[in-house]
Amino acid sequence: MYKVFVKEIPIILSTEKKIGKQYTSIPLKEVKFKKLIRKITNGELLYVNIYHKNAEKLEQFLRKKIKVVEAGGGLVYNSKKEILFIRRNGKWDLPKGKVEKGESYEEAAIRETEEETGVKNLEVRRFIKKTYHIFKRNDKFRLKVTYWFEMYTDYDGDLIPEPEEGIKKVRWKNFEKAQKALQDSYENIKLLFPKEYLTTHPNDRVS
Repeated sequence: MYKVFVKEIPIILSTEKKIGKQYTSIPLKEVKFKKLIRKITNGELLYVNIYHKNAEKLEQFLRKKIKVVEAGGGLVYNSKKEILFIRRNGKWDLPKGKVEKGESYEEAAIRETEEETGVKNLEVRRFIKKTYHIFKRNDKFRLKVTYWFEMYTDYDGDLIPEPEEGIKKVRWKNFEKAQKALQDSYENIKLLFPKEYLTTHPNDRVS
């Protein structure tokens, strides 16, 4: 099972027909995908499950139905176990960007993280997962597939936001501040974090 986000609302792609009473379950062969996206965008549909017994066919279907933009991104830790966040479009986010021709996903993740934050000496520790979200460009829907890597750096120099990419701030955040930042972040970003980062006291506010 995985999630494709449309305006923070997940389309579930799974091998199970029934995943919850509130979900509208649609077999893969009957899906009219762009019509489905419009319904979600317009607030007409909130809980959708697209299912097929073969999990590989689910992503193959997506790639046929909508143009794909592939990206690499980093969940970066430093020696203090702080996590690197960027502030863009009024939300806390993680550095990421489009894979260039001839680059691997890992290379793109390192380059984009360096460009967007000014951080150096990045070491990739492991691949975390892929995330999926749909956006609109030039009045056409696109599917962004981001390959995320856990990274480490001992860099303790200045953090430099990349204004050309709309980045207003770059910050190292400890556990508590990261918890608060995730309350003001995107749903696909939250998928990268352990559960303890997503549990906060109801009186906490994002600073």
